[in-house]
Amino acid sequence: MAAGISVTAAPGPTVVEVPRTLNRRSVARLNARIARRVDIAWCLAVLVGIVLLFGLLELVPGASVPLLVGWAGAYALNPFVTRLEEKGLPRVLGTSLVFLLGTMLLAGALLYLVPVIRDEVIKLPGFLRDGTAQVVPRLEAMLGQGLPEFITERAEALRANVTQIFEKAGPIAAQVLSSVAGSTARWVGALLGISLVPVLLFLLLLDFNGMHEKVLGLVPRPAVGLVTRRFRQVDDVLGAFVRGQLVVGTILSVIYSLGLSIARIDLAIAIGIIAGFGNMVPYLGTGIGIVLAALGTLLAWQGPWQILAVAATFIVGQMLEGFVITPRVVGDRVGLSAMTIIVAILIFSELFGFVGILLAVPVSAVLKVVVEVAVERYTETRTYRGPSFAEAADPSASGSEPRTG
Repeated sequence: MAAGISVTAAPGPTVVEVPRTLNRRSVARLNARIARRVDIAWCLAVLVGIVLLFGLLELVPGASVPLLVGWAGAYALNPFVTRLEEKGLPRVLGTSLVFLLGTMLLAGALLYLVPVIRDEVIKLPGFLRDGTAQVVPRLEAMLGQGLPEFITERAEALRANVTQIFEKAGPIAAQVLSSVAGSTARWVGALLGISLVPVLLFLLLLDFNGMHEKVLGLVPRPAVGLVTRRFRQVDDVLGAFVRGQLVVGTILSVIYSLGLSIARIDLAIAIGIIAGFGNMVPYLGTGIGIVLAALGTLLAWQGPWQILAVAATFIVGQMLEGFVITPRVVGDRVGLSAMTIIVAILIFSELFGFVGILLAVPVSAVLKVVVEVAVERYTETRTYRGPSFAEAADPSASGSEPRTG
């Protein structure tokens, strides 16, 4: 008979009394085993979902892209609707109110930005022409020596051809549009998909929490708590990226545009937007913004104070982003290093093009949670930890009964 287990002779069937400590240990071990299986199934389900997502984007982009855009918008706006619902406002009214305010903000931003961007684009040919004519002489004057011959030749060729480039841009754009419009079915499908995005966004936002509850309703009851916790981890990561990066990009765009405008740099707003939202890719947006701002400074040279103003703009922007904006808005929930983000964007852009660039960081953040869960469960296995001293000294401590005759 196994040690610690007593048999009591009594009328009727034999009663086996199991010590309470052994029973608790067995229950804890059983719960841990079930939790590992649930986490493994959850990781596999997430990986399959990511594969299906990119498969749909490749097979039916006309249908999957509008649905993905609508879901992303609903996901970003759902916390506001949920907060209104918690305060007693019906879901339909909260969804309508948030959707209306979002539409008004978007329309206002477009009404302001479209004329500004149009004016900036009109300035672009003159910006390039003046740049190629003035930057090289000013650089040579600042350096006190001539630049290499191939640089001056390329600058002269660009200055001579810049007008022709923009004259050809119109016919080329018209040709592209006509070729796309030539495929009537594809053209109609694209227009239909674009027009359905607001409708999909509203409907998904209206029933967002309901869909979430229906999905959890399909999960086996013993696993609901753990699966809910894992999806909350994913929600923290995705929420930090989708909502946080948009806010950070907007704030940085305003800071850079305002600073460069004070420095009297041409195309200040365009450069500020590129540098602000380009910050989603570490170092890329800031680097491009600095290069464009330096070029603009050379073209609109009014004195050394402009260099100080441009430098102060990017230094203040980066300090605020690193120490104030990102820690308060995003926090450390995404937790992806700059190298990871850059590698992810390179890989996903090569595999899936522009859509891959948009999805690289959020998908990588979700994969980070999957890897963390898998590593957590692996470190709890006997393969990783090995048998404990108590189990090696007493086999019954591991829960297995010794072999009898």
